[in-house]
Amino acid sequence: MSMPFAIFFDMDGTLLQTEKLSTPAFLRTFERLREKGLWTGETPSEEELVNVLGMTVEQVWKKLLPGANEEAVRAADAFLLENEIALLKEKVTDLYPGVRETLEQLHAKGIPLFVASNGQEEYIEAICQEYALKPLLTDLYSAGRFRTRSKVDLVAKLIADYQVEQAVMVGDRHSDVEAGVKNGLFTIGCDFGFAKPGELDGADVVITQFAQLLDHLLEIYTQSQRLT
Repeated sequence: MSMPFAIFFDMDGTLLQTEKLSTPAFLRTFERLREKGLWTGETPSEEELVNVLGMTVEQVWKKLLPGANEEAVRAADAFLLENEIALLKEKVTDLYPGVRETLEQLHAKGIPLFVASNGQEEYIEAICQEYALKPLLTDLYSAGRFRTRSKVDLVAKLIADYQVEQAVMVGDRHSDVEAGVKNGLFTIGCDFGFAKPGELDGADVVITQFAQLLDHLLEIYTQSQRLT
């Protein structure tokens, strides 16, 4: 059975205020790497840490641990995940304002909602568990789960797996816009996360508050229903 319409959401900087979580998680990770003698370099600046959000894990460590050996990269993966989950439980961050209410309204309409993230599988699961999002979501697609090399590939897999006929991609990074455009989706850029000037160029719509999604998504959904 094909799926006539669906909405794909990025996680970091789109649903979750990740900047409050990611920087302390990275700082703890680099401290632990040095304690274990696996890294002797400097800890990247906060700007450098924020800039890697939205990348796949492999891309993150190529950027932040240049020249590191495989043992250090594997350890960094494990330490970062451990720190992220600990910080989630410490409640250092939250969803963006309006996220839960908006997802609940879309879910009540019967619209299939997905996460499409370049993050680690366990990290995405932990967020959805912490904020009780799973009942609202059809599935969680992550680069960590499927080992995809890019957001374009991840979204293409999601579309193929669920035979999605029409979808909207919602995200805050260039990789989200690219994934939407290259897969022929209507794309909504979120300019309240980590987007830098020009990063959301190419998106069909740019919003500055999450709740603004409803006007656009419900209009697109209504139009799709008329076509079926």
